[in-house]
Amino acid sequence: MAQIPFVRNTPLEILIPDCCNAGVIGRVLIGVNLPVMVAMLMGRTSLLGALAAFVNVSTLLELACFVSLMMLCALRRRAVLMAAWSQRLLCALVPALSTLLLRRVLQQFDWINGVASQPPLLGCVIMAALYGTFFQYYFALRATAYSPALGEAQLQALQARIRPHFLFNSLNAVLSLIRTEPRRAETALEDLADLFRVLMREGRALTSLQDELRLCRQYLSIEKIRLGERMEICWDTSAIHDDVLRQAQIPSLLLQPLLENAVYYGVEQRTDPAQISITVRRSRDAIHIVITNPYRPTDTASLGNHMALDNIRRRLILLYDVEAELKTSIIKGLFEVRLMIPFKREL
Repeated sequence: MAQIPFVRNTPLEILIPDCCNAGVIGRVLIGVNLPVMVAMLMGRTSLLGALAAFVNVSTLLELACFVSLMMLCALRRRAVLMAAWSQRLLCALVPALSTLLLRRVLQQFDWINGVASQPPLLGCVIMAALYGTFFQYYFALRATAYSPALGEAQLQALQARIRPHFLFNSLNAVLSLIRTEPRRAETALEDLADLFRVLMREGRALTSLQDELRLCRQYLSIEKIRLGERMEICWDTSAIHDDVLRQAQIPSLLLQPLLENAVYYGVEQRTDPAQISITVRRSRDAIHIVITNPYRPTDTASLGNHMALDNIRRRLILLYDVEAELKTSIIKGLFEVRLMIPFKREL
């Protein structure tokens, strides 16, 4: 009888917080330092005495925080191979062991031994473990709180991003080409199929920037059939290398809703030709994308436009915290969307 191979149980999600993220680091540092500062104020009669006591313990405090964050940042890459309970245990053990080792090392210095306000070793280790457990639970709850945005993203993908009238108009445009330009009609149907296939992906899925831009080009080519010369497209990717486009990871279907807004509000509502511009560049460790379309003061943004932008902002917060940014502005008759996401390669 053939033996059934052993399959390792892996967690459905990574439970170790993204300790490489600037937002996570900032929240941890504030969450650790603020209670310690309050405790020092409550235990001292003078403000100067409390500040002096906080400075005395800050060496161990800050070093333990940064070492723990760096270790958890490195361990998170292997979290998919760990059971859920082991991930939670690591979030407690790493800060505790880091604090223990650092306290042992710092005790070699005379000026540390002479500080009377240094807490006992066992208390430091226990507090570090409790902090690690607390922050793991906090960031897990925070991710859960934003998870409805993912379900909403999928729903809007089916109802708003590819609206029924877009499908109807696209099919009509293809039908008009079948006899006169059959090859172009076939290409349009392939583009439409690719677009709907991507829509079925799970909300957390990442894709390469190159694939995302290719999908956007396919979407715009379908709209070009319908709008004809009324829509002009200007792409500028000269400031970003092809290798970066292949390596950079971006949330799937992040740009297509922005381009749909540009088409609907910048081109479809007008009778004269209008240009949509897309600029993509890399600056240090960030990818910058700028989308502009014509704007008239008499235009009024609909609820759907705000929903798309808000949905994208929520996805960015969930995936990147404070490291990503989405801004909109009106400059010289153009509606401009500026998107900045960190440059992250596929692991």
